Amino acid sequence: MWIDTHCHLDAGEFSGEHGDVARRASEQGVHQVVIPAVATGNFDAVRQLAAEHRNCVYALGIHPLFVPQSGEEDLERLRDAIRSAIDDAKFVAVGEIGLDFFIPQLARPEMREKQEHFYSAQLKIARDFGLPVLLHVRRSQDHVLKYLRRVDVGGGIAHAFNGSFQQADEFIRRGFKLGFGGAMTFPRALQIRRLAAGVSEEALVLETDAPDIPPTWVHPGRNSPAELPRIGTVLAELRGVPVEHVADITSRNARAVLTRLPR
Repeated sequence: MWIDTHCHLDAGEFSGEHGDVARRASEQGVHQVVIPAVATGNFDAVRQLAAEHRNCVYALGIHPLFVPQSGEEDLERLRDAIRSAIDDAKFVAVGEIGLDFFIPQLARPEMREKQEHFYSAQLKIARDFGLPVLLHVRRSQDHVLKYLRRVDVGGGIAHAFNGSFQQADEFIRRGFKLGFGGAMTFPRALQIRRLAAGVSEEALVLETDAPDIPPTWVHPGRNSPAELPRIGTVLAELRGVPVEHVADITSRNARAVLTRLPR
């Protein structure tokens, strides 16, 4: 069994094909697909997709790329949405939240400040409800960790992790798993491949970030959760272990940190 811990199934690239994409993933052995929200405007979409498809679950949060057009009222909408979803067996985490200092417009001082405010506020919401978080950490690992020291949420997943081993150890120490996906399949992605091969196996989870971050055999096409087992095979090769072991350990790790995942 495989678990895709990060897939934007609601994205426009999948318009009209959601059922087929979810079904193909299930046929490939991907029995859980986590769909994170990115803004209050798609809360209903991710919730509905999870309700419609047996192998899908969802998370609610405001992505840093959507912080510029978000206001304080959106943080209140998030809190209200989580309060309403807390008894929903398909609701598993707060996310996608975090910091993005890669995009120039988001790295401007005033926008960094707003990003950090939204990130901190969402960590507090997750803490208040006892929920794990799905973290966006693009060129922002140290700042993301700084707020985790201030607001202890007890764990989650550092999505598309590409930091140092020291940063990886700090995330792991704070109860986080590290997400690896299509980027790991490129031979020139040396640091990601070193991390995938070298961090503790108890820290590994798999993801696609579909439709984004396609693996080398799909690039530059549309990624999908059905690619996860083949991505897992690359991880097995990097670590020199059987692919069945990778499927087992990454699924167990996902369940250990996303404790609300349906059994």
